[in-house]
Amino acid sequence: MPFLRSKAARAIRKRKSDGNEDLSWRLITNLEPTGANAEAYRTLRTNLLYGFVDNPPRTIVLTSSGPQEGKSTTCANLGLALAQADKKTLVVDCDLRKPVVHKVFGVRNMRGLVNVLAGEHSLQETYQEPLTPNLKVLTTGLMPPNPAELLGSRYFAEFLGETREAFDYVLMDAPPVQLVSDPVILASQGDGVLLIFDAQNTRKGAVRQSIRSLDAVGANVLGTVMNNVKASKSGYYGGYTYQQY
Repeated sequence: MPFLRSKAARAIRKRKSDGNEDLSWRLITNLEPTGANAEAYRTLRTNLLYGFVDNPPRTIVLTSSGPQEGKSTTCANLGLALAQADKKTLVVDCDLRKPVVHKVFGVRNMRGLVNVLAGEHSLQETYQEPLTPNLKVLTTGLMPPNPAELLGSRYFAEFLGETREAFDYVLMDAPPVQLVSDPVILASQGDGVLLIFDAQNTRKGAVRQSIRSLDAVGANVLGTVMNNVKASKSGYYGGYTYQQY
């Protein structure tokens, strides 16, 4: 989505928070709620709410083939869009190697998912509520030495069971498929996967290989979200398109 050039984005993208880069300019659903890009995220929300009537996915992994393709931005904006539709939503930063969700929402990352899995704090003590009561954000907390093992543990499976009981939707921001095994592990435990890619930079071969990796573990690939689409292409709205599988 070409929202990086928006007026609101330019105004705040250089701000700093707690010594870290402030990425809150990416939360376009909050900054420009009446804009075309925010409407595109609401369209994606509609596809999830009404496109899977018989067996709607509730725990969804968002990943990409490689870095810098917009998965964290999509995860954050989709989470807010779902919350705005009165759906109790939890956004979980499962990128235990390079987390950015806390920067997008402008919250601190003092404790989070790792602390919950370690039994140091409960989920209710750890998540944050940055914008609306319907939206909770769980950051990563301290970086663990063994991310893949932690995400594949019974503690994480129990955590997912708890979140399914408490929320309508759980969105998990995962690392890129082609870099580490973490997203494949997450995909095998979630209800479905949204694969995010950049229309101008992601190669078709990388998308195919990512889908094959997800299929190999029996993951339910719900569809793809294509960012950075040229506005001149017919059939696209706000530089975004969605394809369901």
